[in-house]
Amino acid sequence: MEVMDFNEERHKEMNTDGQEMHKNNDKKPQKNSPLRELFSWIFTFAVAFAAALLIKNYVIINANIPSGSMENTIMPGDDVIGFRLAYKFSDPKRGDIVIFWPPTDSKDPYIKRIIGLPGEKVTIEPEEKEVDGATIQVGKVYIDGEALDEDYLKPEEWDASVGPYEFEVPDNCYLMMGDNRNGSSDARAWLEKGLDPYVSKDDIIGKAVFRYYPFNRVGTID
Repeated sequence: MEVMDFNEERHKEMNTDGQEMHKNNDKKPQKNSPLRELFSWIFTFAVAFAAALLIKNYVIINANIPSGSMENTIMPGDDVIGFRLAYKFSDPKRGDIVIFWPPTDSKDPYIKRIIGLPGEKVTIEPEEKEVDGATIQVGKVYIDGEALDEDYLKPEEWDASVGPYEFEVPDNCYLMMGDNRNGSSDARAWLEKGLDPYVSKDDIIGKAVFRYYPFNRVGTID
């Protein structure tokens, strides 16, 4: 009877596999040419640049605040980001802080808070209020006859020269005012200059959503 040596067969297979592996290891990886490497970097930078351009022009707006018209919510020198797509599928809401083109000949956009919505009657009247033990005249905003609660304002930000003003907000338009009522060029100033005091939805660039500088006040904006 013939007996096969299986151990010998396994040994041969191992030797054969080992030789094949050795042959494969002898193959050196192909190197990219310098020109191909250069084109790869150029393509990467081009894609990154195009993406950044699209985001800047169609998704976000970067704004530096030059004045104190929105104190103390937003301070001079703050850098904020606005979201351009905020109102593509919804309407602006009262209290939103928005970046928009004003009805003046300004080459730069403004940033204010939305106070009046389309179809509303907005009135601003002076009223007496006690502040630090003294009676002063401050301004009060009414929406369709109801007082508007504005907890983002300091009472002393208003003085006696606040009106009265009366606005009837047209369709597809909004009434804008700054939080620093004594230092803001907004619907009141535009009305006094004989300009259209309202801002159409088409002139709203985006909603201010985030402050990224200064670093000690980084956070969302409301």
